[in-house]
Amino acid sequence: MHRIVVVLSLIVTLWAQSAAAQVLTVSTVTRPPFSMTEDGADTGFSIELLEALSEALGWDYRIARKDQFSDMLTSVTDGRADLAIANISITSARESIMDFSQPIFESGLQIMVPAGNQRSYPIWQALMSRDLLVALGIAFVLLIAGGMLMWMFERRAQPYFDRPLKNAWFPSFWWALNLVVNGGFEERVPQTIFGRLFGVLLVVSSLFVVSVFVAKITSVMTVEAITGSVNSVNDLYGQRVATIDGSTAAGFLNRREIDFRGYAGLAPMLEDFEAGKIEAVVFDAPILSYYATHEGMDKASMAGSVFLRENYGMIFPTGSPLVEEVNQALLALREDGTYDTIYRKWFGVKR
Repeated sequence: MHRIVVVLSLIVTLWAQSAAAQVLTVSTVTRPPFSMTEDGADTGFSIELLEALSEALGWDYRIARKDQFSDMLTSVTDGRADLAIANISITSARESIMDFSQPIFESGLQIMVPAGNQRSYPIWQALMSRDLLVALGIAFVLLIAGGMLMWMFERRAQPYFDRPLKNAWFPSFWWALNLVVNGGFEERVPQTIFGRLFGVLLVVSSLFVVSVFVAKITSVMTVEAITGSVNSVNDLYGQRVATIDGSTAAGFLNRREIDFRGYAGLAPMLEDFEAGKIEAVVFDAPILSYYATHEGMDKASMAGSVFLRENYGMIFPTGSPLVEEVNQALLALREDGTYDTIYRKWFGVKR
């Protein structure tokens, strides 16, 4: 009996030592400023938070950096990794196949556009637009046609119109223009019955025609001034939009029925953005903001405000015993100020 107790004690001791020496596999993906490598070392907000948790819990761990976000998630669900950390949005769909920690970061989606996208087009560019030139051309044709028709009615009764055809077109156009703009010339009132009827018809109809014409000019100039500009989600329709496949941004765009091009990873999407193949990127606000102020400086700018607020969390295989101790450690890091110190280093003061 004594030998059995000794053997059992030895087994328990060896198991405890083995457990203490266990090295956790932590899966991640490159998502600056949350997870990235600099000079061969892993760094970023999420990585530094992981380091603080490991110190508090006495963990040893190794980083398994994946090329794709989906590979990081899969490595946890199939048991190849003990946990994963990056910019992982907490969603009900993911919660059904894995366990989340308490939120480690509050985020949301935002739109990134090429630098200079929101500058207004020069007024002369709007004035030279095809639609506006067509509208002006139609107006001139109508004025000349109306003036020449009045010349036909009045050329023998009204001295102003008493001139040959080759010399009549401009005075007739000028008469029609003044009729529309000023209501006509008092001293050049039509004298014939048909001329007077036509003149009254012109005056009455000009009220409607001028209103429509002004509205057309205004709409054309407004459209020209904002064409290609993206300032909110509603401006994304008809634009070349991109995001990451399987992301919360992709789900949002699908629900809004906004066409987009999906990418497997962040790097190829940003390459196409820099090449001018994309007019707007919809993705996690802190990641796009970091890119716009670092690698994408002078190439990108943020449009509009953050929308679809969401939280990031660490993920674990379903039923993992690590979840509870991580949650307790996260609360302790918030209480002693460690979390805020890490946050300020990467994102500045909380807003």
